[in-house]
Amino acid sequence: MWRHYRHYNAGKVLDAAEAYREFLESGGRMLVSLAGAMSTARLGISLAEMIRQEKIHAVSCTGANLEEDLFNLVETRRLELPDYRSLTPEQEKDLYDRGLHRVLDTTISSEAMHQVEDLLARDWMDCDRQGRRFFPHEFCYRLVRDHRDALCHADPADSWVVAACDADLPIFVPGWEDSSMGNAFASLCLRGVVKNVHTVRSGMEYMMELVRWYTRAAQDGPLGFFQIGGGIAGDFPICVVPLIREDLKMRETPAWGYFCQISDSTTSYGSYSGAVPNEKITWGKLNPDTPRFIIESDATIVAPLIFSYLLEDAGSPPRDDPP
Repeated sequence: MWRHYRHYNAGKVLDAAEAYREFLESGGRMLVSLAGAMSTARLGISLAEMIRQEKIHAVSCTGANLEEDLFNLVETRRLELPDYRSLTPEQEKDLYDRGLHRVLDTTISSEAMHQVEDLLARDWMDCDRQGRRFFPHEFCYRLVRDHRDALCHADPADSWVVAACDADLPIFVPGWEDSSMGNAFASLCLRGVVKNVHTVRSGMEYMMELVRWYTRAAQDGPLGFFQIGGGIAGDFPICVVPLIREDLKMRETPAWGYFCQISDSTTSYGSYSGAVPNEKITWGKLNPDTPRFIIESDATIVAPLIFSYLLEDAGSPPRDDPP
């Protein structure tokens, strides 16, 4: 199949996949950033296996992607909507009345959200009383470890959060407040049920933890950056290098050693999410010799293709014509 991937976005898909494989083989490790609704799109099916096979070594994601992977685990009422483009406003309201919340062509049920929320809220309140504090992903890890059997109505092998928990993978979740569970935590604080708003550790603390992780990990070899979509999930971690170099004055800190972004955003609309990799060189995030790729396509198609290539251990460049 890969012999057909020669030019344009198809060629870049294969170039990026080959460079990713070569980067790992040379001792590099990869951070993947996850934006959009990739968990609800079930990217965890391939992402989890990438984590299990140690082809991903850290994740930066939105709060929505963190929680929606857990919603997938407990969901029993998912509705597929192949004709979603033709739904009327009245049909959309009917979904809401039935406790079904649409994400493009599928749904998340209120039951799934409340089941995860109830388990997390219990832990938030216990930790608040005990004066203990954890990051959002650490609360999710605690949930998986303590309630795995109750959670897993779906196959846990398809959950990237379960795989990350088993590997104790570093996860960074900037802007966690912008999520359903962030809203739920805010409500508990507003009602006085949780006394300390910092029981869930903050985005600033995540940035500090990211700096500590990068400086430690960079001592053992190069670090790469594989960005799925744009937004804060990608913008937050890519800035760690200029923070360390310019603000902490640690000038010898290496830049990211590989960069790939899958995005449909373009810079002509003023979107930073569409910024070409070369622009990142001017900020010290990448070097002129950093392998860098931008694939302007649908991440729900492209990311599983690249992951499939890496999981197949494809070996030598497959575009060579047979003799």
